[in-house]
Amino acid sequence: MFRKMRRKKQLLTEEETINILKNSSAGVLGVIGDHGYPYTVPMSYVYSGNKLYMHSAKEGHKVDSIVKNSKVSFSVIDRDEVIQSTFTTHFRSVSIFGKARILADSEEKMKALEALVGKYSPDYIQEGQLEIEKEWDNVSLIEIEIEHMTGKAAIEIINGLENK
Repeated sequence: MFRKMRRKKQLLTEEETINILKNSSAGVLGVIGDHGYPYTVPMSYVYSGNKLYMHSAKEGHKVDSIVKNSKVSFSVIDRDEVIQSTFTTHFRSVSIFGKARILADSEEKMKALEALVGKYSPDYIQEGQLEIEKEWDNVSLIEIEIEHMTGKAAIEIINGLENK
């Protein structure tokens, strides 16, 4: 169903790919937007159990798009160093395809919000809990169930030549 990566030598292992997801702070969500045009938006997220979670306003372009069509993509760029002398970049990235849904269950919503606080503000868990309670009625949570995921790196990184 999903295409195999053409440059297999640049394919990262699943463990390396998951590490990028766990350690990166933002990615780009792609949805099928108005009139069939792609709509992309940068998002903070947390990876947990083969799923991504992100918070959102309760209404807007991205939420409307997910409700109409749950198929989404998500991309993370972990590294992107331009190498002028060789006309290339040393990069590491992740591409994801999956199905998104707006969480309705309070327990799922709380778990996702707590995971986000744990990732982005681990030194402020109690304050995060207060923020969750304060904004509870204003926030929506998006879950992406990952169906296909690939990590890719520049061949120089794969071969350990990026510093030479």
